[in-house]
Amino acid sequence: MLDATPKKEAPVLVEVHRGDMVESRHRVSIAVSNVKGEMLVALGDVFQEVYPRSAIKPLQALAMMESGAVDKFGLTDKEISLSCASHNAEPDHIATVENWLEKIGCTRDDFECGPHFPFREPQLIEFVRSGITPEPIHNNCSGKHTGFLTAAKAMGYDTEGYIKFGHPVQQSILGILEQMSGLDLISSPRGIDGCGIPTIGMPLGNMALAFARMADPSDQPERRQEACTRIMKAMAVEPFMVAGTGRFCTDVMKVVGDRAIMKTGAEGVYCATLIEQKLGIAIKAEDGSGRAAEVALGQVLKYFGITSTEENTALSQSFEPLIRNAEGDVTGQVRFAPGFLEG
Repeated sequence: MLDATPKKEAPVLVEVHRGDMVESRHRVSIAVSNVKGEMLVALGDVFQEVYPRSAIKPLQALAMMESGAVDKFGLTDKEISLSCASHNAEPDHIATVENWLEKIGCTRDDFECGPHFPFREPQLIEFVRSGITPEPIHNNCSGKHTGFLTAAKAMGYDTEGYIKFGHPVQQSILGILEQMSGLDLISSPRGIDGCGIPTIGMPLGNMALAFARMADPSDQPERRQEACTRIMKAMAVEPFMVAGTGRFCTDVMKVVGDRAIMKTGAEGVYCATLIEQKLGIAIKAEDGSGRAAEVALGQVLKYFGITSTEENTALSQSFEPLIRNAEGDVTGQVRFAPGFLEG
């Protein structure tokens, strides 16, 4: 298992170039682990505790999968993928949630995640133009919350208060996180996520271990092995449900298919699973920058040979995005810093 080492400062791994100089720099920590907890990449302080936020939604979805809900309610790959999502609230996302709620005998009123406008600008403009008042179903986490409601229904628990730490669904998730990460989390730092559920501090290295086990859960109970395989398959088959139009998760998984499964989280966190290599990845940008975490993950995928030269070209705007001014002219680029993860 993972052994603690002295803390290391996160290196500057992502640079923002404009004209003749580097305009901004992002310090990023990266952990890549195999299922034995051996660190193949350890840049920065991979033993620091961070809030994983939405990056661990695939792990949280295991509670629903292990409850028997898939067979009980006839859940599809779209719904399973959406249970892991931070979605754009595009029409297909909302329609899928609506249909799913009907399957489990719940309504929009059962959500405890709160409303917010879509984060993606085109969806936000459409909401404002159409006079749509956001509801909890438009929350980017409404798929995950439908998964929690589904788990509660399948396990025979009251759905009220399903976001509370003491609710059986959240306690089930706590146990899953402990078993997958190899940690005792009862005394770990605890906070409240943006959608109201508990978020628990975890070292990056252990998060990476948990995602390695998503690819190779052979040391986990049989039901969990089946659940991990099904979640990874659903996200690969239905990448649009995980995020949506113009989003890194969706765009990259559309290209790489089941070679790599990935999930973003708030405050510059990213997690991923390399299926064939049976490796897990956890990334944290120290300043909370999502763009830095995405560029770092893109470099990790290239480093481990997940993408071909042609695919790197096709994904260039995701891996090292160009910066444009109001006229559309290229004025800069976000790049991975030289000297790290090369060769």
